[in-house]
Amino acid sequence: MKPREQRIKLANMDPGQVADEIGDFIIRTVRKLNKTGGVVGLSGGVDSTCVAALAKRAFDRYNAQSPGQPLEIVGYILPSKTNAPGDAEDAIKVATKLGIRHEIRSIEAIVAAFQSTNAEALGDKYHRGNLTSEIRAVVLHTKAATENKAVIGTGNKDEDYGVAYYTLFGDGAVHLSPLGNLPKRLVRELAVYLGFDDLSGRVSTAGLEPGQTSFKDLGCDYEFAELVLNGLDQGLQPEELAVHSQVAPYARQQIEKYAQWYGTPKFATVEALVNEILARHRVALLKAEIVNPEIAPVTLTFV
Repeated sequence: MKPREQRIKLANMDPGQVADEIGDFIIRTVRKLNKTGGVVGLSGGVDSTCVAALAKRAFDRYNAQSPGQPLEIVGYILPSKTNAPGDAEDAIKVATKLGIRHEIRSIEAIVAAFQSTNAEALGDKYHRGNLTSEIRAVVLHTKAATENKAVIGTGNKDEDYGVAYYTLFGDGAVHLSPLGNLPKRLVRELAVYLGFDDLSGRVSTAGLEPGQTSFKDLGCDYEFAELVLNGLDQGLQPEELAVHSQVAPYARQQIEKYAQWYGTPKFATVEALVNEILARHRVALLKAEIVNPEIAPVTLTFV
């Protein structure tokens, strides 16, 4: 008799409990660093929106209890010409809804200034994108330093610790990682809980290249990567994952979706797509050894 296939479990959460846990973590870390609050780069996307909302929620609670040493979250909106026009508009709406202090500062002139030192980077969309992310990090860290605040990261588990879809010394250069234990799927769920239903389904993009999306770069959705990496964490081998009943049909759907959207498949086989995710995960582990901010502990149940 063929042995029964091991089912891959996915995490569930109580969003209210997790919001409180992350809020407590933000307060604890900011106080430990002896900071007056935090700064966050607002992109208009679901991740940065959740982080800003969680920090505001936590700081309001803390300030009500400790009015003599208030904590503040500040949003910085730092667009460049590679951002879609609506990105900054969405970020402003988020800041306005939360009632937080925010500034909009285009970094395009700073990016262009690197023509004199790094012309080779500006001529390549990949390197220009990473340079843009690194410039944002410099601006955020300088803003944070002059206000004695912490730089609060916006990366989620899938991006930062799953497939390494971030710039190491750009959006990866942060003091703390509130969403580091939450896959994108649960970040979207948290956004709904926090009152941002309209942004919960927003297409994921790093905003570093015109028309860029995470799906286009990775060849799959974060939810598929989460499934594969959960299977890996739960003891399944790469060869088992490629033929697994939860993975293989999903992978074929992802390959077909990519071909429909972009005219040609990015990966020819299920094995190729699974192996790409696993290869990216190995890079993620190496990157995490270099830059490893504190991650908010959260309560998840796997079913």
